[in-house]
Amino acid sequence: MSGEIAARDRVIVALDFSDVEAAEKAIWTLGDSVNFYKIGFELVMAGGLSLAEDLVHSGKKVFLDMKLHDIGNTVMHATRRAAKLGATFLTVHAFPQTMRAAVEGRADSDLDLLAVTVLTSWDDNDLKDAGYTTTVPELIARRAAQAEAIGIDGIVSSAAEAKDLRQRLGSKMLLVTPGIRPAGSEKGDQKRVMTPGDAIKAGVDYMVIGRPILAAEDPKAAAEAIVAEIEAAKK
Repeated sequence: MSGEIAARDRVIVALDFSDVEAAEKAIWTLGDSVNFYKIGFELVMAGGLSLAEDLVHSGKKVFLDMKLHDIGNTVMHATRRAAKLGATFLTVHAFPQTMRAAVEGRADSDLDLLAVTVLTSWDDNDLKDAGYTTTVPELIARRAAQAEAIGIDGIVSSAAEAKDLRQRLGSKMLLVTPGIRPAGSEKGDQKRVMTPGDAIKAGVDYMVIGRPILAAEDPKAAAEAIVAEIEAAKK
């Protein structure tokens, strides 16, 4: 599966902006160096769904990072709307009822569903604070197995768990990884990070990258450098 994905398409730029105008400026700056964009809650609240439609109509790919988790009927209908919008990816939390509802809502559309196992900003102490009695790797493994059985298309997980997940799941499911930082970059709020090259070697299919590209002095050059690092890692 992973060999069929062009290096440029593996990079998903996170449009973590508070207004559409700033996001549009970033998209214009990046030009043809990027084909795939992630739109999350903050931008959606500022009108980002219209931007998502515009991106789809212009031939770009859109990852709606909504992390859906609600009663089944709500998740089903929200997923159906995301499919009609033309999104490529949609995230849901990896709770069985939520995942089943999303699969039903996706139906026979081209939308790929990604299950969020454990947020990459969480570690074992965060799980303990939330009332869990398991470790991050144990919870990820359990939820990934449930996602595969239910028919989810891929897993969102840190690159640190990617190698183990790839061994457990084989090539059947996509691995999409936030928290990717080129060598020398700041970790930001991600506690489990990895470089683009190491992520590819660990079995990651797509990587979500925000600040290392958008906050660079030359965002387009930063994106191109990451694509080149991915190409080199695949050889």
